[in-house]
Amino acid sequence: MIFNSLEFAIFLPIVFLLYWFVLNKNLKLQNLFIVIVSYIFYGWWDWRFLFLIAFSSLVDFFIGVQLSKTDTPKLRKLLMGISLSVNLGFLGFFKYFNFFIDSFASTFTFFGIPFSPTHLNILLPVGISFYTFQTLSYSIDVYRRQLEPTKDIIAFLAFVSFFPQLVAGPIERATHLLPQFYKKREFNYALSVDGLKQILWGLAKKIIIADNAAEFANLIFNNADQYPGSVKLIGAIFFSLQIYGDFSGYSDIAIGTSKLFGFDLMQNFAFPYFSRDIAEFWRRWHISLNTWFRDYLYIPLGGSRGGLSKKVRNTFIIFLVSGFWHGANWTFIVWGGLNALYFLPLLLAKKNRNNIGVVAEDRVLPNAQEVFQMLRTYLLVVLAWIFFRAESVPHAISFIDGIFSTSFFTFPSATFFSGQNLSIYTMVACIIVFFVIEWAGRRNTYAIQHFNLGHVTVKWSFYYSLIFCIFLFMGNEQDFIYFQF
Repeated sequence: MIFNSLEFAIFLPIVFLLYWFVLNKNLKLQNLFIVIVSYIFYGWWDWRFLFLIAFSSLVDFFIGVQLSKTDTPKLRKLLMGISLSVNLGFLGFFKYFNFFIDSFASTFTFFGIPFSPTHLNILLPVGISFYTFQTLSYSIDVYRRQLEPTKDIIAFLAFVSFFPQLVAGPIERATHLLPQFYKKREFNYALSVDGLKQILWGLAKKIIIADNAAEFANLIFNNADQYPGSVKLIGAIFFSLQIYGDFSGYSDIAIGTSKLFGFDLMQNFAFPYFSRDIAEFWRRWHISLNTWFRDYLYIPLGGSRGGLSKKVRNTFIIFLVSGFWHGANWTFIVWGGLNALYFLPLLLAKKNRNNIGVVAEDRVLPNAQEVFQMLRTYLLVVLAWIFFRAESVPHAISFIDGIFSTSFFTFPSATFFSGQNLSIYTMVACIIVFFVIEWAGRRNTYAIQHFNLGHVTVKWSFYYSLIFCIFLFMGNEQDFIYFQF
């Protein structure tokens, strides 16, 4: 069940009404209800996935209980090891088994040793990377004594399976989300209105921007040999818009939906394409994953402390692991390594925290230096996205080689983009309007959160226009990109 589907449009109001008007007097029943509807939501893809998430949840719940009963270091390490082995074992098997088999086969072949491995027909459980990291955060925090283990199994199951953010985040920390299941929740009209606005903006990002940009990106990436370098660059830009609109749109819908039920989820995107350097970009892109890696991998490794070799090592580890988390393909690992190369000069020059605040915070428009910095950063990000989108590393290299060829100077006429749901001119107009709105709302957690449109009539006209545009520009339904991770 996906957010931009008819099933979800029916599912959400029913769940909302039962949650607030039937079960509102009993917190335990509300939490149990969240578990049930979350399992229905997740099982909509494939009911067999439910056994995996249930098993992982129960393992970490009981690991937490046992950790609370012992102070013996060896036993605590053993329990933590069991949690890591079960969770990362499942993730490794379902997501990476065939990748490792193929990599071993390629290595043997390289040395002239014939090797024909057997592949398993493994169905990747949707969202496994997300809920695995979420439940691991609980075990690690309990092990570190940063969180009291829960004895409320229903609250814990609800924390792991909470349907708005179950399959594509934000990846919540137990210290933030789990305590919210202990407290009685009262319906908050203002919070619900805010949630609906965020859902609306998320749907606009997904349907108007991401899904239509995907058609252009797919056309160009799938037929790259037929296009000049100028069109290839435009294809890469379209993919950058697709992945941002798709993933940040999902996050907005997830966070907005959570607000309808009285929950607060962390911000996952903070207008990353307005970043002035790569370090700022990574503080603003997929915040929940990047802070997870920072707290549970980068800092334990020593972070930016120590000598030059340690700083370089830790930077490459964090980016390579992040790339590998995204998928079982060398393209993601190269993407991670390329971002590490982008990031290292800033870290070594101690300039990685130069741009902390919002760009042009007290001004309407950026100055010339900020425009240059944002364009430079964006183009570096776009270049790296080519590896993320490509089918293979040779495909990405060929694509980039085409961009930097003499055909780059070929004028990209509209005939290159014909046959899509929107004309190239309509698509460009939508993108311009989108970025104007994003720029105007860059100080908020999402663009239209505090959109000052003056008179209430103008405000509602804007919302209805946005809804109208969602239906008007709705093209072929595209799956959310991050479901595959």
